[in-house]
Amino acid sequence: MKIKTLPTAPEAQLRQIGWDWMLGSDTLPYLTHELVSINQTEAQAYYDAANDLYELFVEAGQAVIDQERFAELGIPENLIELIKLSWNDDRHLHLYGRFDLAGGIDGKPIKLIEFNADTATCIPETGIVQWAHLKANGLDEAAQFNTLYESLVENFEILRNLNSDLTPTLLVSAMRDTPEDDANVQVIGEAAKEAGFDVEYAYVDEVEFSPSEGLFRQNSQNGTFERFDFWFKLVPWEYIAWEEPDLADILTQVVKNRKTVIINPAYTLLFQSKAILKVLWELNPNHPLLLQTQAQPLAGKASVRKVLFGREGANVEMLDPQGKATDQAEGEYGEQDSIYQEYVEFPVDPQGNRYQAGVFFAGEGCGLGFRRGGKILDNSAQFSGHLVE
Repeated sequence: MKIKTLPTAPEAQLRQIGWDWMLGSDTLPYLTHELVSINQTEAQAYYDAANDLYELFVEAGQAVIDQERFAELGIPENLIELIKLSWNDDRHLHLYGRFDLAGGIDGKPIKLIEFNADTATCIPETGIVQWAHLKANGLDEAAQFNTLYESLVENFEILRNLNSDLTPTLLVSAMRDTPEDDANVQVIGEAAKEAGFDVEYAYVDEVEFSPSEGLFRQNSQNGTFERFDFWFKLVPWEYIAWEEPDLADILTQVVKNRKTVIINPAYTLLFQSKAILKVLWELNPNHPLLLQTQAQPLAGKASVRKVLFGREGANVEMLDPQGKATDQAEGEYGEQDSIYQEYVEFPVDPQGNRYQAGVFFAGEGCGLGFRRGGKILDNSAQFSGHLVE
C-alpha cells in the first residue's frame, strides 16, 4: 500500500464553504491524516465494481421477490407488502447506498463484503471532508474518485421528476442523540435543497403520521402542522418493523395511498440483509467480485460468520478452516440468524492497520473512502481519505 500523510486538517476549508457544523466531536477526530494513494486504473476498477454489483443486487432482489424468500433473508412480515409496493413502482428511487469492499489496491482483486443499502453513513467524510483535506494541503481537490455530493443532487432531481405529481417538500429525520447521523442527514438535506426541494429537519419522535393523510411536523413557530410529500429517514427499516410495528403498518398505507415517498425505499432492506450475499453466490457462483457465502460453515475454508442485520462489526466471528473461532466481536444482535462468508484479507499498511474500501452508489459509483482498523472493523475504526495519483 502507498500511504500519503497530509498534516494540515481541513477545519478552515470547511468553515470557508459553510460546513462548520461538521466540526463536531464525531467527525474530525477520527479522520486520519494518512490518505490511501491509488492510481487511475484502481479508481476505475472501484467505479466499475460498484456499477456491476448493483446490477447483481437488482437481479438477486427480483429473485427473492419472485420466489418469496423473505423469511430466509430475515425480512419482517409486516414489511413485505411495502417492499413489493416500492419495488414495483419506479417512482421509489433508491437514493444511495455504500458497498464495503476488500482489495482493489496493489493488484488485489476487489471482493464484496456487504452492501449498506438502507442507512449508509460516512457521507460527510467521503463527500466533503476528504475533499477539503486535499484542499487544505494545497493539492488538487479533483484528484479523487469523489462525486458523491453531486450524485446525490442529481438523484434528488431525478426523484422530483419521477414524482412530478407531488410537491417537492422533504422532511429529513434521524434519531435523537446521534451526532454522526445528524451530520449525515445535514448533507442529504443540503443536496435536496440544491435539487429544488423545500427541506425541513425533525427527529423521528417529532414526526406525526397518518395512514390517510401522510406525514407531518408541527411548526415550532406557529404551532401549525406542515405536511411533507417526501421523507428521508436515517432509521433502519428492520428497526421500524421490530420496534414500531404500528408505524410499519401506517407507512405501508401512506405509500399505498400515495401520500409520501419514503427514502430510502423499503426494498433496500432486501439488499441490506446479509443473507442476500448467499443469493448472489447462488445466482453467480465464482463471480470475480463475490465471495462464497452460505447458511452453513464453509468446509475447509476460513470464513466470517455474520448476523443478518448486524452493524459496525457487532457479533462478527472469524473462523479458521476447521470452524474454530479465531476472533470475535460482542454485540446486541446475537439472536439473529447468520450467514458464513469466505474470509478474505484486507490490505494492510506497515503499521498493521487494515483497510476496507467504501464505494458509494447513487445511480452509479460515485465516491470512495476507506475505513481502517483491526481484523474486525467496529465502531472504533477510523476514516482515511484517498488520493488518485
